[in-house]
Amino acid sequence: MNRAPRYRAVKVGGCVEASITDDQGGVQVLRSTEPLGAYPVRFTDRLEYWAREAPERTLIAKRDRAGRWRHISFRQMLERARSVGQALIDRGLSAERPVAILSGNDLEHLTLALGAMWAGVPYTPVSPAYSLLSKDYAKLRHVLATTTPGLVFASNASAYAQAITAVVGDNVELVLAEGELDGRRSTSFQALVAGAPGASVDAAHARVGPDTIVKFLFTSGSTQEPRGVVNTHRMLCSNLQMVRQCLPFLAEEPPVLVDWLPWNHTFGGNHNTGIALYNGGTLYIDDGRPTLGGIGETLRNLREISPTVYFNVPKGFEEIVNALEHDNLLRESLFRRVHAFFFSGAGLPQPVWDRLDHHAERTIGERVRMITGLGMTETSPASMFAVGTSVKFGHVGLPCPGVEVKLVPFEDKVEVRFRGPHVMPGYWRAPELTAQAFDDEGYYRTGDAVRFVDATRPRLGLMFDGRLAEDFKLSTGTFVSVGPLRAAIVAEGGPYVQDAVVAGPDRDEIGVLFFPRLDDCRRLARLADAATPEQVLSSAPVREFFVELVSRLWEAGTGSASRVARACVLREGPSIDRGEITDKGTINQRAVLKHRAEIVDALYRADGADVILPQSGREGAGPA
Repeated sequence: MNRAPRYRAVKVGGCVEASITDDQGGVQVLRSTEPLGAYPVRFTDRLEYWAREAPERTLIAKRDRAGRWRHISFRQMLERARSVGQALIDRGLSAERPVAILSGNDLEHLTLALGAMWAGVPYTPVSPAYSLLSKDYAKLRHVLATTTPGLVFASNASAYAQAITAVVGDNVELVLAEGELDGRRSTSFQALVAGAPGASVDAAHARVGPDTIVKFLFTSGSTQEPRGVVNTHRMLCSNLQMVRQCLPFLAEEPPVLVDWLPWNHTFGGNHNTGIALYNGGTLYIDDGRPTLGGIGETLRNLREISPTVYFNVPKGFEEIVNALEHDNLLRESLFRRVHAFFFSGAGLPQPVWDRLDHHAERTIGERVRMITGLGMTETSPASMFAVGTSVKFGHVGLPCPGVEVKLVPFEDKVEVRFRGPHVMPGYWRAPELTAQAFDDEGYYRTGDAVRFVDATRPRLGLMFDGRLAEDFKLSTGTFVSVGPLRAAIVAEGGPYVQDAVVAGPDRDEIGVLFFPRLDDCRRLARLADAATPEQVLSSAPVREFFVELVSRLWEAGTGSASRVARACVLREGPSIDRGEITDKGTINQRAVLKHRAEIVDALYRADGADVILPQSGREGAGPA
């Protein structure tokens, strides 16, 4: 008889029970049975509180060029924020002329953000990819045109020089943390920090209230131009209180995070950074990335700093699990005091999850629970959490305290909608988009589909069931649920498939476009690093893998709505300028299908180049 696995003891709550209200139209409303507790008026109230209660505790740390950690305490950050706030007030900045931040995660970025919050001046953390990876700067231009900043900060003059020259007008003050731009006047960041705060910044701070705008967070813009989500103090404070009640262990000891997730996204910039500050914890900025080339820095940091809670995207967990196989120091450090793991951004493949559990049991004799949920930029982000030890792939849980979850039937699916103090008031300077985003009862329309894990046991919570906008019908009228199918394809294709795009609207059968992981495919083919994508993908081992993969996917299908009938491997990676991918690595189905229409057409032609068909199970099947 198999015994139930043992998990490290940790206190959870807030989202483990829900009341359910039904109406006659099939609509259901879920609410946590635990009320939302009191929360601060201003996000910076927590900075002020911890600067008083634990002044010398590190709030934020980052390695310098020599590899040493540079720390800023709560007391120091409060002093810096007040000085920066004074500088922003002196410049007459406001919601009409806010601050734009061109930077990754760094100490100056957080200092400027908290200074802006203290003074009641909104800021916009702009995706670095819009400046550093984009070729046409179209999204950067759109963000700045939408917000009309009065001050633009860049962390490094040389890195951002081309983008600044192309997009930032001479009438906008430029503040630089490092370097100077030839022919362009600028202010050093140190000048903002060096000033003395006075009565005017104190008066401005006193005017800051729950509805004061903290920042504009821009969505990825993968299906249309990025939209500026208004984030207020009420949104951030209420949401972090929700998180604290769902994960009360965060309040039992100061949390320690080692985190790379970008601050221009809500997961890294609101959720993770907010958890550290709200609960008096410490965030170590990780300059690593969840890639073959970038994971080394993450592993280095995790060997040195033991987190109490650890967040990453699925690919990051996969790379860490691979390293745990042979790295005893990493294993001991990672599991030493971690209360929970948390993933978001995509589904975590069950084999990766299982291997993580194996390493935990091998190291500490018990598992560490994996927490997940559902949230988005428009909801601060957290709206639902799955915190139990029975959480599996696809679970999103039950509503946080203070969140109303509305389930609305849509064709043969159910859309989830949210209402609560954590939901945005709207998109900045976009009244029509704002009106479209809410229903007549004020619920935010997410466009996400969900279903109960077990309709007879609603306490088990909800599962993610795809994006409504991605689903389609075949020419036979058969409805294809893209989200679950895509997740299964990527899981089956690991580690050689980065992502997959499901084709087939108005076609007779499902086709798939694979984005390969070239580094892993190169290793499979045993080719040198200098080998071109064409050489890698045309090699016999790689070609054989994808033929076998398509055959397995065909055989696993139970009907035309889940059976992959044809596929091809894309030679060109996803483009951020075309909106095919975000800087966090999320692929947009619709954008890929739109911009690669010729490849899709070729996929469905009998003579289409590079088309892969199943080897068995259908008449005439085989590689084209």
